[in-house]
Amino acid sequence: MSNLSAAVPPLCDLKPEARDLTACNTLGLASHASACVVIERIGQLDALSELARCHASLLILGGGSNVVLPDRVPGLVARVALRGLCRVQEREDAWIVEAAAGEAWHDVVSACIAQGWDGLENLALIPGTVGAAPVQNIGAYGVELADRLDSVQAWHIPGRRMVHMTAADCRFAYRDSVFKRAHPGEWLIVSVRLALPRPWRPVLDYPDLQRDAGLSAGAPPTARTIFDAVCRIRRAKLPDPATIGNAGSFFKNPLVDARAHDRLLARFPGLVSYVQSDGRYKLAAGWLIDQCGWKGRALGSAGVHDRQALVLVNRGGAKADDVMALARAIQRDVMSRYGVKLDPEPVVVAGQV
Repeated sequence: MSNLSAAVPPLCDLKPEARDLTACNTLGLASHASACVVIERIGQLDALSELARCHASLLILGGGSNVVLPDRVPGLVARVALRGLCRVQEREDAWIVEAAAGEAWHDVVSACIAQGWDGLENLALIPGTVGAAPVQNIGAYGVELADRLDSVQAWHIPGRRMVHMTAADCRFAYRDSVFKRAHPGEWLIVSVRLALPRPWRPVLDYPDLQRDAGLSAGAPPTARTIFDAVCRIRRAKLPDPATIGNAGSFFKNPLVDARAHDRLLARFPGLVSYVQSDGRYKLAAGWLIDQCGWKGRALGSAGVHDRQALVLVNRGGAKADDVMALARAIQRDVMSRYGVKLDPEPVVVAGQV
């Protein structure tokens, strides 16, 4: 460990340094890394692979919007700051747009709408970076990243090679992907290519969009009006991490088969659910949590938001243990009442003892 510099090419500027990560996660959890590097150029990736060999673990950190960080993060942390956005191809059926992993996701959505490259409007205002989007297969209001993804460029850290991956290679599922299932520190997403459909068609299936005054006024919807509506709806429902620490929706909406759904509906007529293309039902996790009485409640410095039960918040000074104690209490109550398991959306990073 004392000979790290000898393992790195002489001209490489990747020098691990201690860093306070409290401002690097949207939950605002007090966290510290003893070794952190910032990736700003593709030319640094080979050096990162070399450094990773000298540490017991590697955490890839983007915008920190979907992670629960411990007090002390073990091993090496690599913050992704790769930048760039451009149109690379105009196909008959789609615009192909490439965005670097370190770009803020919402900024990319906004820039694409401004250029007339429509199709991402339902995914507006989702926090985090482009590089995190394929990991989680982000989705909102009837659209998932998988619906708009052409390919991913990813650096395989142990193999020290760049890999081109199609959407099929990514093995997307609900809030899941090959990247999320991989060993931590195996992949660093470099860039994402998006296929934005031509001709464009609005996706307005979700009730919130159908109820929005700006979309129900009679004029035909445009990508811009849908973008604006999604921003209004999200701002009304979800707290701004700059105001109160949070990681957005903390739990996935659970999926159950038709038989389990019918049993639950018979017992709980107000059950909120959505039928899926495979015949299963997606249950509204926020409704389940709310019905268990958790909305607006707290356990110490971690609490449940008073407008959206899916969102856990840092009420001030919370640490990872506080958030996870609250999450486990919610999971127990939902399981006890409904027999349904709630799975967290964020990646929970194990701490250093």
